[in-house]
Amino acid sequence: MTAQEPAGGSSRLLDYRFDIVGRSKLWFTLSLAVLLVGLASMAFSLASLGTPLRLGLDFAGGTLLDLRFERPVTTDELRRALQEHGLGTSIIQLDTQTGQEALIRMPPLTEQERLAVEDTLRQQVGSFERRLVETVGPTVGRLLLRSGLVAVLISLGLIVVYLALRFQWDYAVFAIVALLHDVVLTTGLFALLGLTVGMEADSLFVVALLTIIGFSVNDTVVIYDRIRENLRLVSRRVSFAEVVNLSLNQTFARSLNTTLTTMLPLVTIAIFGGATLKGFAIALLIGFSLGVYSSIFIASPLLVWWRQRRYGGRVPSSAEG
Repeated sequence: MTAQEPAGGSSRLLDYRFDIVGRSKLWFTLSLAVLLVGLASMAFSLASLGTPLRLGLDFAGGTLLDLRFERPVTTDELRRALQEHGLGTSIIQLDTQTGQEALIRMPPLTEQERLAVEDTLRQQVGSFERRLVETVGPTVGRLLLRSGLVAVLISLGLIVVYLALRFQWDYAVFAIVALLHDVVLTTGLFALLGLTVGMEADSLFVVALLTIIGFSVNDTVVIYDRIRENLRLVSRRVSFAEVVNLSLNQTFARSLNTTLTTMLPLVTIAIFGGATLKGFAIALLIGFSLGVYSSIFIASPLLVWWRQRRYGGRVPSSAEG
């Protein structure tokens, strides 16, 4: 294999295929671009909806109807029927493939009010099967939102403690940076989906964030373990950037294959799982993609950047690494 110039500028002493660390600026720029898009989406959502994300029934409160009509219907037909009860601003999600399945989210209704709405829909739109009805008050919704945020913060705190005990402090810091990268970018992209296609964040979105956190940190730990193992095997003449590049190349296929295998059933759920599970599956698809990206292209290059500033690019001793 022809030798290339690694990130540190010296001739390559180790044999690997991709110089991932040498292209760190590209990876950081891509993340920054996605971050800016996400933050802009959250800001616009806050201005237009009052919250950084389009909140679902679990958090915002309201009455949800999941209906399956005997014939294809349109959003306009449903909205005209709802306007008779002053509910013309309700959120309607219609299955674009069949046109027969509709999710309607309205302000909290009593059972009598809901039955009246259903009678009007039958008379003006057509017969349907009620597959789900759910009502959550605004107070309960706020409590669920608060509990979900606390759960995410506690999980992040426990992971910080675990990483601090297992690795040197700088390893732990950049693993946490990668973790926050995944959570913030997933949230930002979900805000964009909320603005463009009406995707809502519900309690399953919090579950998705917790799953993403665990998946992402696991991938980073595997790579960091390989870096530490290689540090004990290579010569001190080898730069730290080369050791990290070698470790990333050794774990790249494993990380990619594991992520793709995990994502395949999620794609199936997103397509065939129905409206309730669709947002959950999409959040996991986004988060898992960002997780493998940050583990390879963010956490490790950041560690190299810091170690080069601290040790001048040399391979640290086993005590330091």
